[in-house]
Amino acid sequence: MAELVKSSGVEFGTSGARGLVAAMLPFLSYAYAAAFWQAVGSGNRVVLGHDLRPSSPGIAASCAAAFRDLGVEVEYVGSLATPAVAHYAIEAGVPAVIVTGSHIPFDRNGIKFYSADGEITKANEQSILQASVEVPAEFAAPPLPLPSSEAHNAYISRYVQFFGSRALEGKRIAIYEHSSVARDLLRIVLQRLGAEVLSLGRTDTFVPIDTEAVRAEDVAQAAQWATENSFDAIVSTDGDADRPLIGDEEGQWFRGDVVGVLCAKYLNADVVATPVSSNTAVEKAGWFKQVVRTRIGSPYVISAMDAASRAGSGNVVVGYEANGGFLLGSDVRLNGKYLSALPTRDAMLPIIALLSMAKQRQCKVSEIALNLPQRFTHSDRLQSFSSEASVALLAQLSKDIDSAADILAPDAGRVASLDETDGMRVTFSTGEIVHLRRSGNAPELRCYVEGDSQLRAKYLCDACLARILNLKEQLPPI
Repeated sequence: MAELVKSSGVEFGTSGARGLVAAMLPFLSYAYAAAFWQAVGSGNRVVLGHDLRPSSPGIAASCAAAFRDLGVEVEYVGSLATPAVAHYAIEAGVPAVIVTGSHIPFDRNGIKFYSADGEITKANEQSILQASVEVPAEFAAPPLPLPSSEAHNAYISRYVQFFGSRALEGKRIAIYEHSSVARDLLRIVLQRLGAEVLSLGRTDTFVPIDTEAVRAEDVAQAAQWATENSFDAIVSTDGDADRPLIGDEEGQWFRGDVVGVLCAKYLNADVVATPVSSNTAVEKAGWFKQVVRTRIGSPYVISAMDAASRAGSGNVVVGYEANGGFLLGSDVRLNGKYLSALPTRDAMLPIIALLSMAKQRQCKVSEIALNLPQRFTHSDRLQSFSSEASVALLAQLSKDIDSAADILAPDAGRVASLDETDGMRVTFSTGEIVHLRRSGNAPELRCYVEGDSQLRAKYLCDACLARILNLKEQLPPI
C-alpha cells in the first residue's frame, strides 16, 4: 500500500486519505478498502456512505467490491453526513467507510475510515500503509443498493430527543443548503425542534465550503440574504457536514473557534481539547477546568480527549477545531437529558447548541458571544501551494525567527514566543499571533491570525500571505 499511495499521490492527511479524483481509480479505492479491513477491520459487517460529490458513488462502489471479495457484509447508508454515519457505526460497534473530500474542491475526493471504536488513529493509518493487498486485474464494482435509512433516522433521533421538540419553537432559521450532504437532514432536525425553516442557495453543483476560510462570495451572500429575508440565524455546513457554519440575524458568520467555545460552555464542559490554531479566548474566558492544546487534526484532538477521560472522574470532556467541528469525548447529561459521546467532528451539535443558547438567554444570536474575551481571528490560505513549497518556506523562516517576523508581521512588535507544535505559530509582544502551516488535506499553505479587532486580524493575514507570494521565486515550484 505504501508504494501504491506514493505513486498515486492519494495520501493520508489530517482527516483521511485525500487526492485528485483522476488519481482515485477503482483499483486504488479497492486497495484502500482492502488494506483498511486487513489493518483494523473486525467482525463481518461494515457501514458505507458518501457525500454529494459527483465522483463519490463510484469510489464507494469500488470500496464495496473490496468488501464483497473479503466476505464482509456492506450496509450502505447512501448520501449521508459523516457524523451521522459515524454515530450509527459507533453505536453498532462496527467499522465504517465514508467517501468524502469534505470541504476541498470537487476535483478532489477522499475516504475516511472508522474502526469499530471510532475514527482511526495515526497508528492505524501506518498499519494500513504497511498492509499488502491483492487487487484483481479486473473487477466489476457492484451497483450500490438502495440505502438503509437507519443511520439517517438514528442521527435525527439523537438530537431531537436531547434538545426536545420545542427547543427552537418560534425561531426562523435559514439554511444555506448549497451542496451539503446534510441539507435535507438539517432541515428535518430543525423543524422537529420547532423552528420555521427557510431554504436558500440549494445547488446540484458542488460548492467547496471551507468553514476556516469562508469565501468572500459566501460572506456577501449571507449578508444579502439577511437584508432580503427575516430570520433569527442562518446555518450551513461544509460538504460532508462535519463542520458548521453559523451566522446571526445580520448574516454575519461566526468564527469556528468561537462556535467551539460557546458550544463547550453550553454543555458545561470541564475539559476542552483544541488545536493550537484556535482562538485563545478559550483560556482567557476562564470557563473550563483544563484546556489542552494539540496539533491540527481530529486524531490529535481525540487522543487528547481520551487522555483527559482516563485521567479524570466524572468530567465532561469535549473537543473542537478552528473550523467549528465539535467532538464529544464523553457522555453528557443536561436538563435531565442524555447525549452519548460522539468523538468525531460534528456540525449538528454546535448549530443546535448555539441556537438553543440564544433562545434560553432570550437574546439575539449576535449577542451570545458578547461575554467572551474580545479576541478576533482570521484565516485564509494560498491555494495550489505545493507541500514542497510549504516545507521549504517554513524551513527558511525558522532559521532566523527575527527575520521571519518581517515576513509574518513587521509591525506587530518583537517576537515574544514561538510554538512549533504544528507549523510555525509566532506570538508577538503586542499579543498578536501569526501561524503558518502546511495543509494536510490539499496543496495549500494556511495562515491563522489572532488580534484585538477583526479588521486588524484580517489585515495581518492578508498582508502576510501577500508577502509570502512575493517569495515564491525563491521556493520550489508552487
